[in-house]
Amino acid sequence: MIAETTEIKQWYMEYRIHKNRPGLLGDIASLMGMLDINIVTINGVDNRTRGMLLQTNDEEKVELMGKMLKKVDNITITALRPPKLVDILAVRHGRYIERDSDDRKTFRFTRDELGLLVDFLGELFKRDGNHVVGLRGMPRVGKTESIIAGSVCSNKRWTFVSSTLLRQTVRSQLSEDEMNPNNVFIIDGIVSTLRSNEKHHMLLQEIMAMPSTKVIEHPDIFIRESQYTYDHFDCIVELRNTPDEEITYETFTAGFDEY
Repeated sequence: MIAETTEIKQWYMEYRIHKNRPGLLGDIASLMGMLDINIVTINGVDNRTRGMLLQTNDEEKVELMGKMLKKVDNITITALRPPKLVDILAVRHGRYIERDSDDRKTFRFTRDELGLLVDFLGELFKRDGNHVVGLRGMPRVGKTESIIAGSVCSNKRWTFVSSTLLRQTVRSQLSEDEMNPNNVFIIDGIVSTLRSNEKHHMLLQEIMAMPSTKVIEHPDIFIRESQYTYDHFDCIVELRNTPDEEITYETFTAGFDEY
């Protein structure tokens, strides 16, 4: 006899509404209730689309529910899967994060979406392991502030390896507490490659090899001026003042002698 699993797992379900008749959501919720599937979070996601985070200890019940809901004329199931980070944030904020259509690991935000960006970074930082995040954006758009706020949300300490937030910072060594792999390491890709010395370069290599989270501002300059490539990055975040703002580097790299 096979014992029933007691592990509770989450699922993300999304459906598009063709006719939002009265009682539609109640009928769907009743079906889930009869199958002992709990609704953790529910929200509208974009236009005429609803997303749900579900919870159950029986995967077969989720599959059965999906088959039954496919027979409902007023809706079309567009997603039924273990939740991804973008799914969790979509339900939480009511919209999907914009992604590059050609490069799916590039996520785009504007300055009026800083709350969503901080939540996104916070969820990323909570994950254990070796994560490298690139952050593109023009000066004073909120890049470093978002990283710090995301670190606070994830209850992690942040460590500046290089930065221009207050004054130009190029670290050549870190204390034992600062070298904790649980920290979020903040690296300015321009400062670390165009204004670094040999000691900083050695420290940078040590940090890049650590099983920790690294956030690199200006990743394109970092890639161009170092041995690291685009493949070293798990995701790229773009932050703009407006959706059509062009991110260029000439205006704020001209002051570096080595450039």
